[in-house]
Amino acid sequence: MTKRDYYEVLEVSRNSSDADLKKAFRKLARKNHPDKNPDDAEAENRFKEIQEAYAVLSNPQQRRSYDTFGHESPGGNPFGSGGFQGVNISMDDLFSGGFDSVFSQFFGSGGTSGRRSSRGNDVLIRHSIDMEMAMLGGENELEAKLLVICDTCNGRAAASPEGVKTCGTCSGQGQVTQNRKIGPFIQQMVTDCPECNGTGRIITDPCSDCRGQGRERKKQTIRFGIPAGISDGTRMRMGGRGEPIRGGGGSPGDLYIQVHIEDHDWYERDGSDLLMALPLGYPELLLGTSISLPHIDGKDISIDVPAGSIPGDTLEVKGRGFPRARGRGRGNVTVLLKLYVPSKLSKNVKKQIEGLRDEIGIDLDSIEDLVRKEAKSRRRIR
Repeated sequence: MTKRDYYEVLEVSRNSSDADLKKAFRKLARKNHPDKNPDDAEAENRFKEIQEAYAVLSNPQQRRSYDTFGHESPGGNPFGSGGFQGVNISMDDLFSGGFDSVFSQFFGSGGTSGRRSSRGNDVLIRHSIDMEMAMLGGENELEAKLLVICDTCNGRAAASPEGVKTCGTCSGQGQVTQNRKIGPFIQQMVTDCPECNGTGRIITDPCSDCRGQGRERKKQTIRFGIPAGISDGTRMRMGGRGEPIRGGGGSPGDLYIQVHIEDHDWYERDGSDLLMALPLGYPELLLGTSISLPHIDGKDISIDVPAGSIPGDTLEVKGRGFPRARGRGRGNVTVLLKLYVPSKLSKNVKKQIEGLRDEIGIDLDSIEDLVRKEAKSRRRIR
């Protein structure tokens, strides 16, 4: 697939300022964020394309290279062999402007400095809930082993303050610049310092509990609220509950909880509506009946089947589905009527049915006429 011009993606001119780029990125990222477009399968691809364009154009060195060579820049894809995979940017980040540090992992703080990101990694946890919780909402909790700041050294990673030294190779920056010759060109690359592994510090007296990491993995109970009517796959963000930076300093990343809604025994969800199949015997379809069933919201649901119903008919129960977005009431329940045919019948029942064949059965000699009438009826409906 041919890549679009980065300036075209961000809808800006080639002489746009850094402020223009940031403004355009925030506008388009908000519009195309997957959380804002849950029913649009292409939203995630557009969001990644916008991120990639901004990641390159917001970095002065990469922008100069792109302006000169386009997508065929010497050295190939600046994001490695796997290409750009997108980064976790929440809607809160887009409104607060906290997305700048996220892109620094690629080119060093958007090209304005050699310092590495001062923010820890985000964490994603997948959590399952039943359909009742998804419909009604409420408080929920889960247990997980997460990285937290070491209690013993308070994230310092060393047993004492004197056990931390500034890295001499990168002068505490955490990153070093390397020049690589590719044909007639010299490509400048910013990478994590190999001496300090990107921390900017050398630990000479490591903490024995965290082994010089400044963080340790502990079991935690995470409590959070589920909004009523939540959709399957929704990600909820808990700011500052992600991983702390190794060696201390900076701020932790965010924790995302991705919700999976378990299947119900007889309901299927379609947006804010619910679908179900209701098997009935021939007498109930012919004479009509009323059925009462337990419902997800805790109150029984009543289904009135009119006389003369046929398998395949649908009934609608208003206002008993999931809460609609932005508080616009609730969806409906669609009931599909099906004919239940017993696998075994007693001789007495078979004899009774045989006696009714002439009254309610079909005259097989006129079956061709009935088939033609059904076909004409379907064509009129279409």
